[in-house]
Amino acid sequence: MNLSALSEVIPPLNLRSCLISREGRLVFEYYRDDRTLKEIARINSCTKSVLSALICIAMDQGLLPQPAAPAAQFFPQLQAGKDVRRQEITLQHLLTMSAGFKWNEFGGLNSFPKMTKSPNWVEYVLEQPLADAPGTRMEYNSGVSQLLSAILVQASGMTTAEYAGRYLFGPLGIEAYEWEQDPQGIHTGGFGLRLRPADLLKFGQLYLQQGVWEGNPVISREQVARSTEAALPVDAPHQGGYGWHWWTDAYPLASSDGAAMQYYYARGYGGQFVYVLPELAAVVVLTQDKQGKSSAPAEVFRELIAPALAAPSGL
Repeated sequence: MNLSALSEVIPPLNLRSCLISREGRLVFEYYRDDRTLKEIARINSCTKSVLSALICIAMDQGLLPQPAAPAAQFFPQLQAGKDVRRQEITLQHLLTMSAGFKWNEFGGLNSFPKMTKSPNWVEYVLEQPLADAPGTRMEYNSGVSQLLSAILVQASGMTTAEYAGRYLFGPLGIEAYEWEQDPQGIHTGGFGLRLRPADLLKFGQLYLQQGVWEGNPVISREQVARSTEAALPVDAPHQGGYGWHWWTDAYPLASSDGAAMQYYYARGYGGQFVYVLPELAAVVVLTQDKQGKSSAPAEVFRELIAPALAAPSGL
């Protein structure tokens, strides 16, 4: 599949946008309409990867300790109670969603909806019992993302949005954005950020460039590498691994040696994605809102875009 073929298959999917860059150059650009190009929209859980970037920057600045530091340093209530395992929870465990809290994001206990209906989201998360020893299993949990946003506020003395505007969005030239807040005014760590697709592409490009933007370091190379490598495997139906609020996976190449193309990505509910493919110097952004009669397949990237990128001629 080549670029002209993508131009034929992407529009009927009714995506909001599809952007592809190679070596810093925009090689494919699709917007449903002119309004989509300009307006900010929910990126849902891609917010988590943006928060990860902010945590990395704060560590680079010395505002936050290293990932092995106990979370109880910021939340003393973790030292209370009969379950002493709570004292073992570290920043690393929060970043990799392996803190061990008994949590079911949407089904069963419905911990995510219950959190958003509670009067104090941070307290709600900290009150949850542990189901696993910290560090043993990844359990998708927007609650720990809210803890990380609260930690950033404590460490920086700014709101999460203010910190992002000064140290991430500002350097990238991102001016149009909105960010939701919890009842205490803490910006939502797991969702709630609104950005333009082109600015999501900038965010992915920053990571492809190992934290450097226009010759200036925004995130250290070491933090980019550490945050985007798989720390733990993920449970079905997902595949691959999970890093610091980034998903990781590989695309098998058509070769006899079983080679695969490694990549990592931000994933948001409803079809929001930022894929970073270091081996191909490529970034892919997909956004969707499921308007209209047609609906895009769940695996637009792996079924349509990855084959085009991995082909000998590429895009």
